[in-house]
Amino acid sequence: MNFEVEQRSVLFAKYIIENNSTVRETAKHFGISKSTVHKDVTERLYRFNLYLYEKTREVLNTNKAERHIRGGMATKRKYEVDRIEAV
Repeated sequence: MNFEVEQRSVLFAKYIIENNSTVRETAKHFGISKSTVHKDVTERLYRFNLYLYEKTREVLNTNKAERHIRGGMATKRKYEVDRIEAV
């Protein structure tokens, strides 16, 4: 693994941990695909920084557990906006 990939993986992991960010939010922030972010923090990071990998994994697992709630909240906001516009 080259040095650039390692640096990128660490950068993504730190961003996720510090901002409690999702893979999609991280990808959007850095202008890179979510597939690349996911692969960097779930596979590549594990190989050279186990501590950072475990901390990132905690955030990602929390996000995964809450995703159904986030989807419901997004739908609620959508219909609230539609209702306000209809008035």
